[in-house]
Amino acid sequence: MKLDSNNHSVFLLHYHLILVIKYRREVITNEISERLKEIFEYIQPTYHVTLQEWKPDKDHVHVLMKTHPNTDISKFLNAYKSASSRLIKKEFPILRESLWKEHFWSRSYCLLTTGGAPIDVIHTYIENQGVKG
Repeated sequence: MKLDSNNHSVFLLHYHLILVIKYRREVITNEISERLKEIFEYIQPTYHVTLQEWKPDKDHVHVLMKTHPNTDISKFLNAYKSASSRLIKKEFPILRESLWKEHFWSRSYCLLTTGGAPIDVIHTYIENQGVKG
């Protein structure tokens, strides 16, 4: 296992984030997902976040991300959700038929530490989301 480090610490911080579309509307297409991912990747360096895995479903997205100890996750999520909501609704005006006002994401989200689970198990779990067996 390769650990990350900075001047004063060694760490390995992975989080499983689930972001849900407002009203659970099924509006995430492949094109919208790719744009949401691009926005995530654009914002992440400012907050010391690194995208590891991105798996969309029609009404939510699973994200596996790595952070630093000084990452303010709530500020990162606020910045990401605000920017992506604004840009996605501007670039995909068809969304206004399903989502009104300025909201794209639900206010709530699920953020889980990966704990003791091996990262490959979590990768597999995220990859299999939305896949019908």
